[in-house]
This record gives sequence, C-alpha cells and structure tokens, in this order.
Amino acid sequence: MTKKMYRNITIVSFIIGFMLAVQYNTVQNPTERDTRDIWEIRQELSEEKKRHSELLSSISSLSSTVNKYEDAEFNNPELLLQETVNDLKKQAGLLPISGPGVTLTIEPSQELIQFGYELKPISPDLLIRLTNDLYRNNAQAIEIDEKRLTYNSAIRDINGKTTINSEPIKKTNFEINIIMQTYEQAQKLTNHLLASSFQDEFFIDNLILTVHDAEQNVRINSTVELQQSKYLSER
Repeated sequence: MTKKMYRNITIVSFIIGFMLAVQYNTVQNPTERDTRDIWEIRQELSEEKKRHSELLSSISSLSSTVNKYEDAEFNNPELLLQETVNDLKKQAGLLPISGPGVTLTIEPSQELIQFGYELKPISPDLLIRLTNDLYRNNAQAIEIDEKRLTYNSAIRDINGKTTINSEPIKKTNFEINIIMQTYEQAQKLTNHLLASSFQDEFFIDNLILTVHDAEQNVRINSTVELQQSKYLSER
C-alpha cells in the first residue's frame, strides 16, 4: 500500500513539474507579437484593398468580354475577336492608346541654367521609383520622353546615360504621359503626386517636376516594334 502511494505521489509530482516547466518556458519565450502600430496596419489594409479592387476590375472586364462573345455568337464574332486582338495590342504597346490621364513635365532648374552649371539627366533610380509609384496608383500606360513602357521595359544606366529600352533620354527636359482607366483616377493621381515628396526629391537632383491637371484625353503613341522572325514560316 505504501509503495502504491509513493508511486502515485511520484506520478503526480512529475505531472506538476512538467506543467510548471512548460509554463515557465512559455513565459520566458512568448509567442512573437505583432509590434506594428495602427497606421502601419491601416496602410497594409489599404494595399490589400487596392489589390482586391484591381482583381474585381479584372473580373468585371473579363466577364464583359465573355458576355460580348455570347451575344455575338450568331451575329459577328469575327468583329468582336478583332476588337479583342486590338485591345491586347494596345496593352502590349503595338498600337497607340488614348484616354484620361496626367502629363508630367521634367526640366532642369532655371538657376542652374543661369549660372552655367552642367546639366545632368535624371538618374535611373529616381525614374524607377517614380514609375513604380505610378503603377501602384493604377497607371494603365506610361510614356517617358516618347518611349513607351511595356511589361519588359528596362530603365537603367548605360555608359553614364539613363536609358529606356536601351535608348538614352536625349533631352534634359521631357514629358511623361500617363493614361488612367477613368478621369477620377487621373484626378486622384494628380493629388497624390502633389502631396508626395517627389517634387522635393527632383529638386534635390536640380530638376523641376511639374504635375499638370488631369485631362480627359491623353495620347500615347506606339513606340514598340513588332518582332519579326527570319526563320519561322506559316504552314
């Protein structure tokens, strides 16, 4: 009887000791907590809502295209197919595009010109930051110094010159044309750029960034050449 009592006491003591050890380890190594403040969380939530809105817009556009094909099943599907092809060519930069948007003007500081300073072109890093910000704010198409940006465009420094698609920006003052999906988005982009720090950052680089009012019709030309194959042929 005594041995059984000692055994039970030993088992109970072992269980209590194990529970105390687990509790102590939990106190010493608490689960990692989210230390972000409310504004960081709100910013992340805003970004997620933007992605959600973009997905809804894409779904709506695709649904509209499907409905058009269904309606044109017994009418003229060839015309609708050509319209879809043209839309894809516009997105790829093979056709001109126009719509509501914003025009930005970049020019050197007048003080530099008056005092005879050497004029330097915009740096690739600053231009990349600007274009990334434009895309984050729903820019549909962008043209920089008459050079159309596409999905495979590259902005980089080549031999000390800022280039777009391996073509150098030749002017010290040039325009950036941006097309948005709606005029309301163009107005929001204008307000966003005016409230951002980009104008100050350009001024640090001795450049003046002018944000013009939103327009109902901004045109971007086709500057992308269709690649031709020398060795493939249709059969």
